[in-house]
Amino acid sequence: MSGNAEKTKFSIRVDTDLVELADAYIADSTVKNRTELIEDALRFYLGFLTTKKAEDYLLQSLSSVMAGTVQDTENRLARMDFKVAVELSKLCHVIAYTHDVDEDALRKLHLKCLDEVRRINGAVDFEDAYKYQKRET
Repeated sequence: MSGNAEKTKFSIRVDTDLVELADAYIADSTVKNRTELIEDALRFYLGFLTTKKAEDYLLQSLSSVMAGTVQDTENRLARMDFKVAVELSKLCHVIAYTHDVDEDALRKLHLKCLDEVRRINGAVDFEDAYKYQKRET
């Protein structure tokens, strides 16, 4: 604000320690008196509050957008997992129908696959399974 701006006079009560600190700052700064210091401090703090409100609004908006994006991604992944599960189920039924595997061999295969998937953290590789079945590893 310019020096010709309309000014309002009012009094405030402030801790004595704070006034002493302000006076020490005035002696070493560019402000000439308590009025200028208070005006600068008030402008700074009001700017801070305005920025904080804008920041809070932006954070809420960003949070809302991120939540929507995560939800959309989750829905797409769930639909894709469902489609993969349907295809896997079809494959399992075709294999079970065309191959004569006894229950003991199926149980052993289940335990072997369970151990393998845990060990490789779910990154199943068809070529590795092929080599194992052909005893190449």
